Amino acid sequence: MNSLFSKKISIPYIIGFVLFTALVTFFITNYIEKKEQEKIIELSQANSSCAYKVERLEGYPHIKPLLFVDDVCEGDGLASLKVEMNTIIENYKNYQGVISASVYLKDFSANEWTVLNEEEKYEPGSLFKVPILIAYLKMNEEHPGVLDKELLYNNPFNIGKAVAFKSKTIQLGKSYKVRELLKYMIEYSDNNATALLNNNLNPDVLIKLFKDLELEIPRVNGKQYFFTTKQYSLFMRAIYNASYLTIDDSEFAADLLCKCEFNDGIRKGVPESVKMAHKFGESGTPTEKQLHESAIVYLNEKPYLLTVMTKGKDNASLSKLIGDISSVVYKNKLAN
Repeated sequence: MNSLFSKKISIPYIIGFVLFTALVTFFITNYIEKKEQEKIIELSQANSSCAYKVERLEGYPHIKPLLFVDDVCEGDGLASLKVEMNTIIENYKNYQGVISASVYLKDFSANEWTVLNEEEKYEPGSLFKVPILIAYLKMNEEHPGVLDKELLYNNPFNIGKAVAFKSKTIQLGKSYKVRELLKYMIEYSDNNATALLNNNLNPDVLIKLFKDLELEIPRVNGKQYFFTTKQYSLFMRAIYNASYLTIDDSEFAADLLCKCEFNDGIRKGVPESVKMAHKFGESGTPTEKQLHESAIVYLNEKPYLLTVMTKGKDNASLSKLIGDISSVVYKNKLAN
């Protein structure tokens, strides 16, 4: 019976086939390895251009305390999340009357960051209360007892701002310790407490804070000041890192921020069970509202800092936008 299987295959043919297969395998393997090596080299070269930026405090004769360490480049691990956040913003700009929005996100566990609309600047409104808080704590470090000093609220202040998100305020004719006024300023965002504190603030301490963080120096009596999201986030990072104040004072500041009563922004995207140290600010004009918030979110072993600044026609849309960005960030960090 003649068939393909019944034919005898010669030994030289078998040897030739084996050698041919071995050669093909060798060249394919080498080609794949070469391509993988080229890819690794390309990645290494790309990463080598992304140096770390180290910022230190100046002005000491023998030491230079460490403030921040950042990768110059945005984190690859946040690239897809950045696309999601940008899509949300564009949808709000197209359909919800939002004019602009910027985001800064810092993942503390991975030491990665990303930013959207980095160059856009905003009036901080009540966000400026955080640098005032830091300045007072620094004053107390230099001159212990400042926090226990009593200030009399005996003249009403002409704040000149229409506030959409109101809370508790100090009472005319009463005296308050500085630490109590800081509580009103941060927890309740009270403008009267802030004005009273401003009247007794050493401007040199505030100016040094901005110099140390390499920010534009604010005019003491200036009516306007502008931040990008990345710039403003330096204050929150300084508190989290305990790199500007003592550990105890940094903890004191963070504890006050954890009691902030504002729940119409980042908190919308973060469960009540997750602790947040945060501050909001509102500014703008009757025709162009501004609403901002910056928060350290203590998500288990994955804490992160999220700062969102917005401009639009009404606070309701801006509040919802901040909440939607917060939600997508929280879900992403929860899943990864």
